[in-house]
Amino acid sequence: MKNHYLITGATGLIGSALVGRLVNEQDTELTCPVRDLAKVEALFEPDLKNKINWVYAPNEEYLNHLDRHYDYIIHCASPTSSRFFIDHPVETLSYNISSLTSLLNYTWQNKIKSIVYLSSLEVYGSVPDDSAAITEDIQGYVNPLETRSSYNMAKRICESLCYAYYAEYNVPVKIVRLTQTVPGWVSEDDMRLFSQFAHRAAKGEDIELHTDGTSARPYIQIEDALDAILCVLYHGRPGEAYNAANEDTYISAKDLAHFIQDNFNPSGSVVYKLRKDLGYAPTTRIKLDTSKLRSLGWRPKYGLSDMFGGLIEQLKLGLR
Repeated sequence: MKNHYLITGATGLIGSALVGRLVNEQDTELTCPVRDLAKVEALFEPDLKNKINWVYAPNEEYLNHLDRHYDYIIHCASPTSSRFFIDHPVETLSYNISSLTSLLNYTWQNKIKSIVYLSSLEVYGSVPDDSAAITEDIQGYVNPLETRSSYNMAKRICESLCYAYYAEYNVPVKIVRLTQTVPGWVSEDDMRLFSQFAHRAAKGEDIELHTDGTSARPYIQIEDALDAILCVLYHGRPGEAYNAANEDTYISAKDLAHFIQDNFNPSGSVVYKLRKDLGYAPTTRIKLDTSKLRSLGWRPKYGLSDMFGGLIEQLKLGLR
């Protein structure tokens, strides 16, 4: 008997990798709602693409009319660009909240086995002190009257929605708070710091810092992130949140730039070109405690050298 999965955000970084992981598993069927079918053509090879039920969904309203049963739901869809948060704070808030509400209602009404909501370490807000790792019961500061806070606040509201549906309706929803995820490839127009650092290193160019580089966070390789999501989906406790990161990769943006330059681009330099127009989050140092996720049996396998060595090598291959 097949297990049916509904995966939102299947053309995004996490969603597309998750589809690639699950699509060839025995007794598994995938349904993926997407806003842009052209992205499906660009991202997936025909033999893989044709194994998936693609649903054209220009907005989240289709979720109120799903006509089949799903065993598992993984909600990956969300705006992820800092520039988008600045330019479209209303859409950032409204899409996150409305899409999740539709999925939670569907889960409640149809008795799904398990649903995972992908949250972010940005839910913690500004945490200036990194003397101790942050467990899931700690929160930092977010100013709701700042445009960039639309993303942090959306994630906090969505987590609260998850818990409300669990508490009132016993919906089996679990939350994964992912740190910055490093994939095997990323496009050049991706403005995240790690992406820009990797692209410049692959080209042998100087690595540019547009901030003072003192913000710090851990990282997680894409395969470790997928393992974490599925571990929580199958074994996590409903109504709970789980930090997902490789604790050993905690590093500041400045030190990451030098790490990549020293190890993968020794002919280049790290240069500072400060800019305030790119929508970066406020300076914060978020060191995550992952003991709760580890208690479920999860362990990360990839460190910084593995993550960025593999990514930069793939980017170099694309330049040839």
